[in-house]
Amino acid sequence: MTVLAERTHTSARMTARQKLILVLLLGSQFMLAVDFSILNVALPVIGSGLGFALADLQWVATTFALAAAGFTLLFGRIADLFGRRRLFLAGMALLGLSSLAGGLATSPGMLLAARVAQGLATAIVTPAGLSLLTTSFREGPLRERALGLNGALMSAGFTSGAILGGLLTDLLSWRWAFFVNVPVALAVLLAAPAVLAESRQEERPKMDLPGAITVTGGLLALVYGLTRAGEHGFADPLGLGALAAGLVLLVVFWFVERRAAYPLVPVSVLARPTVTWGNLAGLLAFATETSLVFLLTLYLQKVLGYSALATGLAFGVLGAGTVIGGVVAPRVLSRVGNRGALLAGFAVQGVATASLGLLGASQGWIWLLLVATFIGGIGNMVAIVGFMVSATSGLPDSEQGLATGLATMTQQVGITMGIPVMSAVATAAMGTVLQGVTVAVLVNAALALVATLIRRV
Repeated sequence: MTVLAERTHTSARMTARQKLILVLLLGSQFMLAVDFSILNVALPVIGSGLGFALADLQWVATTFALAAAGFTLLFGRIADLFGRRRLFLAGMALLGLSSLAGGLATSPGMLLAARVAQGLATAIVTPAGLSLLTTSFREGPLRERALGLNGALMSAGFTSGAILGGLLTDLLSWRWAFFVNVPVALAVLLAAPAVLAESRQEERPKMDLPGAITVTGGLLALVYGLTRAGEHGFADPLGLGALAAGLVLLVVFWFVERRAAYPLVPVSVLARPTVTWGNLAGLLAFATETSLVFLLTLYLQKVLGYSALATGLAFGVLGAGTVIGGVVAPRVLSRVGNRGALLAGFAVQGVATASLGLLGASQGWIWLLLVATFIGGIGNMVAIVGFMVSATSGLPDSEQGLATGLATMTQQVGITMGIPVMSAVATAAMGTVLQGVTVAVLVNAALALVATLIRRV
């Protein structure tokens, strides 16, 4: 081994402190991912337990998504300016308290308020935690490995949340879907001050209030419009109005940032090809995979007759695929680079998803579903890690909160927009449930394959 190779090998090893940081931050990110999906299976039980009207149940998920997507960019920038560890700890404390309140809720209003607070906590913790992760590991193999593990655990958290939610609801109570967060948040709050060092910009420029108001308002309107469209169709006037208002506010935000002395998001950052195209790739990666889970849930329960718990267990195979994808993604990145990883990941995901168009009405087709989702999960996670590395590369540590805030915003909007879009496609093509799901799955596969055309990363 040459001296240069030996130094490279040594630099690619994590220190003991970095391993502790990784365990702490990955644990918190996994918990947030589980929290996003853990209530989906429990919604009918929650509705009957607290007296929710059937039409109002979707607000349990919508209020969370509105807060998580609408405020993540703002809190990512605040973390850069006022301290990432400080924001991370504040968000974890809010998550623990709001989860406790949700578990103790006795009315729909109390539960929805707790979900808003949980969404705000996610908007605080996710970009702050990711920026602490990227600033703790230099750009290169170590950061790629850390982001690969982070992506794998987050995706596994989305899928395992359904399993955990079903188990807790069946064995204990839906309230434990909230209570499970409390001891984890407490453990992180106790350990983090000793493990994490404070990280922030040396200078504290004034907060860009016009930019913060326009981007937050734009994202809130966009997410609400997408959710409304998923419930009432894209011809719904209120949904269309919210979407139009969101787009207008985001355009206004762009012009505000061009003139701001201390912009929330410098236009020079948005103009970077790695940031722009990397985030576009991330939007497609999250929109396609999360909406595919929604479509396959319809197939498993409405066509094959699976229970909610059995459906969650079937998605465990997808979770295993994403974990493997997160482990192999750094190796793929080191061999073919960011662009090659995105292309390979989306190609594998697209082909695997397209094969699901063959699904039939008999339960024997479950084997195709399991194999295809496993392989597609690997491809999707390789693409997601490629997106995270692209979206955060080439930027100084002082802008990592901004970069991870943008990436988190992309993730949340992708998760939110994928389901209503695919739901609308399935509904439009639905002579039967199977027919609607098949058409939507093929559209989903086409979007993943179109993503392979993204070149400037």
